[in-house]
Amino acid sequence: MTSQKQNRRRFLKTSGAATAAITIPYIFSTRSIADDQKAESANDRPTLGCIGTGSRWGAVGPAAMNYANCVAVCDVDANHAANASNTVQKHKQQNGTAPDVYEDYREVLDRQDIDIVTIVTTDHWHSKIAIEAMQAGKDVYCEKPLTLTIEEGKLINKVQKETGRVFQVGTQQRTEMGQRFLQAIAMIRDGRIGDVQRVTCNIGGAPTCDAIPVADVPSGLNWEKWLGQAPLVDFRYKEGGRWGNSRCHYEFRWWYEYSGGKLTDWGAHHVDIAQWAIGQNGPDQGVISVEPVMVHHPVDFKDGMPVQDDRYNTADKFHIKCVFPGGVEFNIVSDSSDGNGILFEGTQGRFHVSRSRTKGAPFEQLSEKPLPENAIAEVYGGKQPTNHMANFIECIKTRELPISDVHTHHRALTTCHLSNIAVRLGRALKWDSKAEQIIGDDEANAFQSRKQRKGYEINA
Repeated sequence: MTSQKQNRRRFLKTSGAATAAITIPYIFSTRSIADDQKAESANDRPTLGCIGTGSRWGAVGPAAMNYANCVAVCDVDANHAANASNTVQKHKQQNGTAPDVYEDYREVLDRQDIDIVTIVTTDHWHSKIAIEAMQAGKDVYCEKPLTLTIEEGKLINKVQKETGRVFQVGTQQRTEMGQRFLQAIAMIRDGRIGDVQRVTCNIGGAPTCDAIPVADVPSGLNWEKWLGQAPLVDFRYKEGGRWGNSRCHYEFRWWYEYSGGKLTDWGAHHVDIAQWAIGQNGPDQGVISVEPVMVHHPVDFKDGMPVQDDRYNTADKFHIKCVFPGGVEFNIVSDSSDGNGILFEGTQGRFHVSRSRTKGAPFEQLSEKPLPENAIAEVYGGKQPTNHMANFIECIKTRELPISDVHTHHRALTTCHLSNIAVRLGRALKWDSKAEQIIGDDEANAFQSRKQRKGYEINA
């Protein structure tokens, strides 16, 4: 290993520049790069460890290997880990090198030669691993939604500021998807629909299922470790659907014990973009109130908890009405006539944006009245947009905030988590964004955190 490489790693692992007064990406920088790092060879790639290697990793892992050398993969499912190892060896940048394979993520974090980690686990594991990774001196790329609770977001914000680690959240709509969402924000900033009065985020409904029987744990899966902080329960599985009905792998999304259903799945994307567009992702900004106009759960609830444990329990149909400062009405729905995407309505017009298309008169008028030069780049923080992983790698070198930093993501997810608390309790909630507390509702405030199973507590 070159002395230059050692200097770089020593800098990355000891830099503690805190990010204070953070609002939008790039505006407040944590730049504190050593002179010898500036002269680093372009071929001196960072070293990567991949924690969680299921289906979603198939997009994240290879993207990371375009810029970093993968030396370790980790998964509590040995089958996933083996598949990932094969993928690594076949990647053109790896030159056939096989990574070390682990079941316990702590072995990856203990390795001093690893600079960065990707975290592509189930949602209920994200926060604990991410916090420990930052504490171990790693820069982090973690898939969305970053947290299972509001309290986890507070802890991640705290640790990121303490450690100064570069942390990119996998909300790719901020960079990719043809830059349609960046264009939409640029249009709002340019006044193309006047003052925004109403936003509707259509994030789609969730599946339901019949009773899922207790089943044998599949060969290679460490079920106890997969559960982690969540309660120790029986494994359940039944053939059906695209992935089969179960408590694990992709189907974890439909259990409140491990995720937040569609409200944190697609909500992590569309609510994030919509809050960015209306200027509500800065410190002390955020939602004022959330109200469940309509909600349907596939099981009954008592005191906010599902009374059945043998089937999916997250809301499958819903309409949550939120209010933001200035009286902006912000609806999160499972169905609308416009389909999946975000509808912005203002005093002078309206338009709809999704991953695949944009529609509405303001977009049709762009050919005659284009946006100002560099309008989209200004949304991106004054730089030309790039792909999500490239932005992460760039920020590792510059120590700037990535385009999807943990602080703005926490504020968007707070809206999603509050919506889930409201639909579980069946009542409207008022939120103090500065104190980060639900106003006048102790029972609802208790849902900001969760009980942590012994041996899997978060220490931050």
